Amino acid sequence: MSDLIVNTTDTAFDQDVLESDVPVLVDFWAAWCGPCKAIAPILEELATEYQGKVKIVKVDVDSNPQAASRFGIRNIPTLFVFKDGEKVDSVMGLQPKAELAKVLDKHL
Repeated sequence: MSDLIVNTTDTAFDQDVLESDVPVLVDFWAAWCGPCKAIAPILEELATEYQGKVKIVKVDVDSNPQAASRFGIRNIPTLFVFKDGEKVDSVMGLQPKAELAKVLDKHL
C-alpha cells in the first residue's frame, strides 16, 4: 500500500481525520470485501494525484468497530469526505475513479 494512504484506528481517528488541515477521504473497508479490494488501486492513484490537497485514510471496520459504529457504517466500502472536522459528503460502494475525483474536487 502507498505511503500516502493512512491506516487509522479507533483511537487515532479524530487526530487523523477530524483534525486534518486538508479534506480527508475516509474508506471504511474490510479485508474480506471484494469491492473494497477493487477500490484500493483507485485510492492509490487518487492519493498520488491529490497529494498535499487531500488525505486518504482507510479504516478496517473489523479491527476498528468503534469508528464504524460511530458513523453508522452498514455497508462497505463506504467512503466519507471530511472537511474541517465535519462529514461533508459520502459515496457508497465501488465507484469509478472519475466519480471519486468529482466528489473530491467539490471540496477543494
